[in-house]
Order: sequence, then structure tokens, then C-alpha cells
Amino acid sequence: MDHRGIITIEAGKRGGKPTIRGIRISVGDILEYLAGGMSEAEILSDFPELTSEDIRACLAFAAR
Repeated sequence: MDHRGIITIEAGKRGGKPTIRGIRISVGDILEYLAGGMSEAEILSDFPELTSEDIRACLAFAAR
């Protein structure tokens, strides 16, 4: 999956950490939720601004 355009890095947001589409949810946040046992459905319910594609982009970014 091509995560470009979904995963962004901006110096002034979240200390330059990779975030999803420039919103204040970082790739690390999503990975921690998944590692902690949250399902994709639970994450999407808690953060309605996210999509399944956003979560897959986080995983692809981490794999690279």
C-alpha cells in the first residue's frame, strides 16, 4: 500500500511525528492501540475522522 498522502510529517504537529492526514493522531498512537488489543472497529468508533485505509497506511508505514 502506498501511504503517501495519508501519512504526513509536519514539524509543528506532534513534535514532527508522522501523523494521519495532518490531524493530531499519530502513526504511533494507532500502532499502540492495535498492539494493546484494540480492533480496527474500536479505533474507528473512537476516532470517526479515521478510515480503514488510514489504519492500513499506518501499518504500511511501520513496515517500511
